[in-house]
Amino acid sequence: MSHHICLVCLGNICRSPMAEIVLRKALADHGLGDLVTVDSAGTGDWHSGGPMDARAAAMLADHGYDGSQHRARQFLPDWWERIDLVLAMDARNLSTLRRLAPAGADVRLFRSFDPAAPPDAEVPDPYDGEREDFAEVLRMVQAASTGLADHLARTLG
Repeated sequence: MSHHICLVCLGNICRSPMAEIVLRKALADHGLGDLVTVDSAGTGDWHSGGPMDARAAAMLADHGYDGSQHRARQFLPDWWERIDLVLAMDARNLSTLRRLAPAGADVRLFRSFDPAAPPDAEVPDPYDGEREDFAEVLRMVQAASTGLADHLARTLG
């Protein structure tokens, strides 16, 4: 039985696809690749069908990750029945998801799994930023991915 996680940001071209790719690698490194399914989406549909932001893809590539196959999509209400954990990148998306969520849905901030992050820590949107903003997002998603993989290894493994 697979545990299904969906990572969500606004447009699904920067933060959530970076987190998806990094989390898949962390799960594989923890021997959980066959137990956990990971995908990503945006709360908005502006970029649906398009590739990852080129700056996000370049940052991933610079660190040995491949984001070339990503295609943006919007989170759809009928997904709730098949997803075990929905992780928002920031408070705005968390609020949107919680409004849409059925009772009992597990919806949290992604950085809540980073043991070094303060409470309610967000992954900031790098879209209007510079290369260093994308590097910072990568560092944040790597830390949260490791924390989440550690958590899942204890609870699922």
